[in-house]
Amino acid sequence: MRRVPVLCLSAVGWVGFMVVTVWTMAFLADTVVPRTVAGVPRVSSAAAVATDLALLLVFAVQHSVMARRRFKTWLRLRVPAPLERALYVLATDVVLAVLLVLWQPFGGQVWRVDGIFAVALWALYAGGWAWSIGATFAVDHLALVGLRQAGWGARSSSDAPEGLQVRGLHAIVRHPLMTGLIVCVWATPSMGASHLLYAAGASAYIAVGIRFEERDLRRTFGAAYDDYASLVGAVLPRLITRRS
Repeated sequence: MRRVPVLCLSAVGWVGFMVVTVWTMAFLADTVVPRTVAGVPRVSSAAAVATDLALLLVFAVQHSVMARRRFKTWLRLRVPAPLERALYVLATDVVLAVLLVLWQPFGGQVWRVDGIFAVALWALYAGGWAWSIGATFAVDHLALVGLRQAGWGARSSSDAPEGLQVRGLHAIVRHPLMTGLIVCVWATPSMGASHLLYAAGASAYIAVGIRFEERDLRRTFGAAYDDYASLVGAVLPRLITRRS
């Protein structure tokens, strides 16, 4: 039966998502895993920068291209629709795993703090991950990782949202997952040069990704999204509301 392979493949994608998430936590915290964001340099700084930029670029291209409507339309002609999101998750798992394995640390200290300030930054780091994980459930965790489309749980007729999300974390910021990830890449008591490159690259990708996502959201929800955006900030809470 086609249903069983689809269920299995989507489950593999979800397991990969969880593994890569925990792996990234350790990678950014410089602990547990053999290769971390600011570990022991293995090659020259020039070679490390070139390698790391290439890895970040590959991730950005894969993640952005596969998320676009044109690519989704192309993919739906070639694979069963319930597998579309699962394949996106699987591809992201693979690309991120390659980045984590091949990342080349290089020297240079940007900042280092100790004592209560270090504790505060570690708490912020943990909070960023808690927020990010919560953000996946604020939308629909099963749909986000491709499980719902494959048949785990009540199946949606499409991967489009049923309505504009404006409650919970989305009442604070429009892109809560991105807010959490930005905190995760920057909150560290010891920022090395290679960590700075990763944080800057990830932040730049998030900024570009948000622009593409906002374009799709405006196309889907029209004036309703414009009204929502006038009240709620993209990644930072808006203290002053714009009035029309």
